[in-house]
Amino acid sequence: MRGFVSHLPLLSLPRACLVALLLGALNVLAFAPYAIWPIQLITPALLLVMLMDPAKWNPKQAALIGLCYGFGQFVLGVCWLVIAMSRYGGMPWALSVIALSALASFMALFPSLCFFLLQSLRLRWRARASLSYVVIFPVCWACTEFLRGYLFTGFPWLAVGYAHHQSPLAGYAPIVGVYGLGAIAMLCSACLAYIVVGLDRRTQLKALFGLVFIMFCGSGLHQMTWTKPYGQPLSVRLTQGNIDQGIKFTSSFLEETLAMYAGLMTEQAADLIATPETALPLLVSELPTNYLQRLQEFSQKTRSHLVIGVVSDDGNQRYSNSVLGIDGGVTPYRYDKHHLVPFGEYVPFGFRWFVNLMQIPLGEYSNPGVVQPAFAVKDQRVMPNICYEDLFGEEIAEQLRVQARSKEGAATILLNVSNLAWFGDLSAIPQHLQISQMRSLETGRPMLRSTNTGATAMIDARGNVIAAMPVLSRGTLAGEIQGMQGLTPYIRFGNGLWGGIAVLALAFVWWSSRRQTVTERNST
Repeated sequence: MRGFVSHLPLLSLPRACLVALLLGALNVLAFAPYAIWPIQLITPALLLVMLMDPAKWNPKQAALIGLCYGFGQFVLGVCWLVIAMSRYGGMPWALSVIALSALASFMALFPSLCFFLLQSLRLRWRARASLSYVVIFPVCWACTEFLRGYLFTGFPWLAVGYAHHQSPLAGYAPIVGVYGLGAIAMLCSACLAYIVVGLDRRTQLKALFGLVFIMFCGSGLHQMTWTKPYGQPLSVRLTQGNIDQGIKFTSSFLEETLAMYAGLMTEQAADLIATPETALPLLVSELPTNYLQRLQEFSQKTRSHLVIGVVSDDGNQRYSNSVLGIDGGVTPYRYDKHHLVPFGEYVPFGFRWFVNLMQIPLGEYSNPGVVQPAFAVKDQRVMPNICYEDLFGEEIAEQLRVQARSKEGAATILLNVSNLAWFGDLSAIPQHLQISQMRSLETGRPMLRSTNTGATAMIDARGNVIAAMPVLSRGTLAGEIQGMQGLTPYIRFGNGLWGGIAVLALAFVWWSSRRQTVTERNST
């Protein structure tokens, strides 16, 4: 392999970094709204081709190349954050671009770590190139993406697996989740790299067979049904207020907002009626005295179940981003957001100055813990999640796993309520919809989405969008949704399944390399 790769054009480090930067930027097209998933397989493959000969690139140089690749992807992929910081946060535009670049640089540290570990382990273990790129690379990528989704509360936006929510690899999602799916995608990229620079025709054919086999198995797994219908379908109405974030908390607009959502909720009965996150821009304790009472009366009269996005407090300046569930009973259901947004809902230590600069209207929120009960709607159980909580599939899987051990059983329908008005009409909206589709794939359950500006949608248990409202419009999305019961392998085992496979794979590479070293010593 080295003899062949050594004849490839040798790029200087600056040029290699520039190529990596451009490949990272190109990789954004693999995600929503473009969703050209083959691009995701191609860009890492080209990086591997560049790094194929360890004699050319030491681990630090490989890390720098990985950093440039990650920066190119993230600075374009989450550029919508500039709108939140500049238009609604009051931050100067230039400073918001600097803040975005800083975040993208931090997120890029994880691809950088992946490529550093790849070259380091290959050199340290003296592993064959095939084992390095087919085994070590996918494992390192999945582990570093997991770290990005965990450290400092995590931000796993644009994880590789999301690009494959509708590709032939989607069938692996109910088994290994989005991180394991990312590892499988990177295994495909390694196969592509060997198709390009295989030592001989036999190696290239093996790589091609491996790629086709992985895709074929993924397509076959996607035909499997891990969950089954439960109970009767629910009639559903999902509201979308389309209220500009700049006026959402303006006192002169509060009455209009309350009246508008009351009208959307009560214009027609349905089994389940949902509003977006913080649809009511007042604390529950500050709402007009008869506001919730009127909704309660509507619920009793029509047997409708209402899920309302609110901000609740305990009277001691401790707030919760919540949803209230009104079912005609005396005590409303309540779910509190547990995975809080840094700077928006809690202030990381030492960053109060940033919150003041952003002029964020709501500060410290309380955290009630991950596992909370579901909301009973007829014979279905609806599990809410708020805003980017659906970005953390392992937490949703944990909730369902714990609920399954209870008398009531696991939730049969997922419900996300969000407000993405902070981010304008850029790619944040379709990217978040793509994330919700992945959660449906992982759990084998439908996901309902009620949002302020979009994407308000209904997603079936196979991750397909079956109905959606136009973005930046006001109204209600009506339809039916079928609840599902049963546990996918990912719900049962979480990230432990792919994590265990990763440990065994690395152990095999270490053992194989050690055995090869002993054999070489004995032969001399």
